[in-house]
Amino acid sequence: MSLRVAILLSGSGSNMAALADSMTGLHPARPCLVLSNVPGAGGLERAAERDIPTATVDHRPFKGDRAAFEAALQDRLVEAAPDLVCLAGFIRILTAPFIASWEGRMLNIHPSLLPKYRGLDTHARALAAGDIEAGCTVHEVTAELDDGPILGQARVPIRPGDTPDSLAARVLKAEHELYPSVLRRVAEGERSPLLLG
Repeated sequence: MSLRVAILLSGSGSNMAALADSMTGLHPARPCLVLSNVPGAGGLERAAERDIPTATVDHRPFKGDRAAFEAALQDRLVEAAPDLVCLAGFIRILTAPFIASWEGRMLNIHPSLLPKYRGLDTHARALAAGDIEAGCTVHEVTAELDDGPILGQARVPIRPGDTPDSLAARVLKAEHELYPSVLRRVAEGERSPLLLG
């Protein structure tokens, strides 16, 4: 029996599409829900094109009441009954109680080689620091922002003349390779870090 995977997103859904497109054939998991906090997010349309159930919990009506927003998210997730939850460009910080309810079952991808550059503007920060490489990390989600056990990393060389946008585009390609590979390993029960590049 396949594991059920819910994917949370806020934007275009390119990582969601990479994950969903990988879950075919003999893959041990299947997508059961794509959930967004942004009505009309491009990722919802991409999910619908793949016949994946979608739902939206708009965060804006919950302004100032994060607990109520997360309760609504939780209701949608509980209905879908996923075994794993993948954050794929979900641009909301989740609270410790919500994360605890999915402990060990929630993954995230972050566009840096953690523990470097937690938070935002990772590519600009790597360039400003004079780094020779950047990359991305898949990790278990914990209450600490962009923390948790590392499940995989992909390294991307920084080229002369790179801008944050050009570097971001190459890192995104690496994300589309790394995240599906790590998801498959986790679904098979393997949690040792996968290193690419």
